Amino acid sequence: MNQLIIFDTTLRDGEQSPGASMTKEEKVRIAKRLERMRVDVIEAGFPIASPGDFEAVRAVARAVKESVVCGLARAADADIDRAGEALKEAAACRIHTFIATSPIHMQMKLRMEPDQVVERAIEAVRRARRWTDDVEFSAEDAGRSELDFLCRIVEAAIKAGAKTINIPDTVGYNVPDQFAYTIRSLIERVPNADQAVFSVHCHNDLGLAVANSLAAVLAGARQVECTINGLGERAGNASLEEIVMAVRTRHDIFQLETGLDTTQIVPTSRLVANITGFPVQPNKAIVGANAFAHESGIHQDGVLKHRETYEIMRAEDVGWSTNRMVLGKHSGRNAFRTRLEELGASFTSEEELNAAFARFKELADKKHEIYDEDLQALVTDANLAAENERAQLRYLRVCSETGETPSAQITLTLDGEERSATAEGGGPVDASFKAIESILQTDTDLLLYSVNNITSGTDAQGEVTVRIAKDGRIFNGQGADTDIVIASAKAYINALNKILQPTERAHPQLL
Repeated sequence: MNQLIIFDTTLRDGEQSPGASMTKEEKVRIAKRLERMRVDVIEAGFPIASPGDFEAVRAVARAVKESVVCGLARAADADIDRAGEALKEAAACRIHTFIATSPIHMQMKLRMEPDQVVERAIEAVRRARRWTDDVEFSAEDAGRSELDFLCRIVEAAIKAGAKTINIPDTVGYNVPDQFAYTIRSLIERVPNADQAVFSVHCHNDLGLAVANSLAAVLAGARQVECTINGLGERAGNASLEEIVMAVRTRHDIFQLETGLDTTQIVPTSRLVANITGFPVQPNKAIVGANAFAHESGIHQDGVLKHRETYEIMRAEDVGWSTNRMVLGKHSGRNAFRTRLEELGASFTSEEELNAAFARFKELADKKHEIYDEDLQALVTDANLAAENERAQLRYLRVCSETGETPSAQITLTLDGEERSATAEGGGPVDASFKAIESILQTDTDLLLYSVNNITSGTDAQGEVTVRIAKDGRIFNGQGADTDIVIASAKAYINALNKILQPTERAHPQLL
């Protein structure tokens, strides 16, 4: 088999990043973009986690036609049936069921004997087979599991009907040589190994997720589970863009094809960053702003003489420096709708289109040119307002002058009732936040305040991300505007709305 299957779990494991929760509409936007990139499998979520997760997986299953849509389920009948229900309208679906196999997990978390774990795995795979022929089994914390036991449970899962066997380094504990040995040993020792595709799912706790994944591929794994921008729990997952471009660039070593349209990598990266509020660091491989930038005179001279002296990939091949339609205040509805649909956003009605177009015209009056990033921010900002309606910004006035304490006057709509407040602070943003808090009284801790310009120029939209904490839970908020203080207020209100409307959500690693 010379194809490497790309399994994207941005919508599931990526969403488990603290504060990175996505709405149903946002998941569909990202899923459509992943489909356009020709990702093989899209893990849409964990259906039993919450009613919202169930509806999001079902919406993705309905929207995606070309990729396999996958749902995660613990090795429990209720989980599996819930996943099956969410996926039943998909053109092609997969149920991904798992149970922990390491001694520490079996003893301390599951409180089960190894024989019980094997039996539960067999029952889970058989249960999933009632819904679909495409069943994936994961041995959670395989990276710290005993090899003999791994061989035993993998053989049993394949015999029960699992077509894909996933070997996760759940806590990012392994190093490349060790992980490669595990994969190679399983393929060699499991009698029915030829009846399944071996997969890997690596976490980045030691910064080795991509290295471990690639080592596993060289050892025989033919599916890699990864996320856009390396998003994921704790330090994140293996980065999709790095896996794909490593295999493509070093074809001499891997001799595998992915089938992905790599020109969609950068646009997808930006979309995910925009929706989740997790910005991409400038020096991030492939998708960082500096990934193809050269400042050293020696490097610049070399690139000018022959690009390949200092570049091992073409920027255009991953989506940089592509021609883009620039919209402005004279652009019409058709151009607007067409470009947004190309970016993965769609409209369910003419009224929805008209409202979005009106917001676009308002933005176009503020800045000369509207770029793709502006449009994505506009759609995201509109979705945030639609999803979180308890508190909305109606009016904001700030005053900041030399020698005087900055102040803010704000009016919010809370459950349909207008409330106003004033406050002073160390700056206009601080004053605005204090005024908002005096109305909502959520008593939260501000962990992060981040500002990024969406495009270049002094008229660029500012994109603000805030991260707040309350009672051990973490929430992200986002806002965008050409006025950075207004963008900050929007972001803070967006985060606070998530506290005002909490949703109980199960964690997939808890049984």
